[in-house]
Amino acid sequence: MQKTLLTFVDDIYEDLELWYPKLRVEEAGYAMCVAGPEIKTYAGKHGYPAKADALISEMNSRDFCGLLIPGGFMPDKLRRDAKVLSLTREFFEQGKLVAFICHGGWIPISAKILQGKRVTGSLGIKDDLENAGGLWVNEPVVVDGNLISSRTPRDLAPFGKAMVDFLDRNLR
Repeated sequence: MQKTLLTFVDDIYEDLELWYPKLRVEEAGYAMCVAGPEIKTYAGKHGYPAKADALISEMNSRDFCGLLIPGGFMPDKLRRDAKVLSLTREFFEQGKLVAFICHGGWIPISAKILQGKRVTGSLGIKDDLENAGGLWVNEPVVVDGNLISSRTPRDLAPFGKAMVDFLDRNLR
């Protein structure tokens, strides 16, 4: 069984929301592929660099066990990329992990996968999540099937734990 997750990166990603889950799943024995629009080093919202290992355009959901979507301003830009949206829908439809935090919810909104699902995210996108058909709840982490969502960097510990718990249940 594939034990590698995919994550998206572009400029102005939320540094902690990429790096904490990446390190947490790697600590649990999984790998993470960082894919961006180009193979280059991207700057986080707080200046921390993240180098893309691969091109988003070349990714295939069959090669991964799950997807992490960090927040920041990056998701607002990447949600306009048809490949990002099709990958997100594929992970969801295949029952694979789709984990998003804070403003990362913008991508599942645009992928149209939230109808009737319990979700959380930054208070700043609460209306967007609800308008997409999501049932927003104010909790540190929300699990609804294969969707795992979280609010802000303050909630990274339970978010990381929920991701690893899901992967362990479904892949071991």
